[in-house]
Amino acid sequence: MGNGEINSIDQPKGMDRILDVQVDVTGRLGACRISMREVLELDAGTVVQLRQNAKEPIELCLNDKVVARGEVVVVNDSFGIKITEMVDN
Repeated sequence: MGNGEINSIDQPKGMDRILDVQVDVTGRLGACRISMREVLELDAGTVVQLRQNAKEPIELCLNDKVVARGEVVVVNDSFGIKITEMVDN
């Protein structure tokens, strides 16, 4: 079951209605705070340094809620997130 599939035997009645509902998945790399002056000075080539340490895991969010952390991987020329930790609610 570790491949993301849900066993239909374990589903409550009616659960199949919501299993195809789409949610936004976001990989959050980091954040910083800059002044409006700095925002207005942004241009191609500008580097914005984030507070996140390069060795720290990134956050995986579902509808803006952090659900897991992981590391950035490349999959067929696209970025992905390898989950290393699930976040307890």
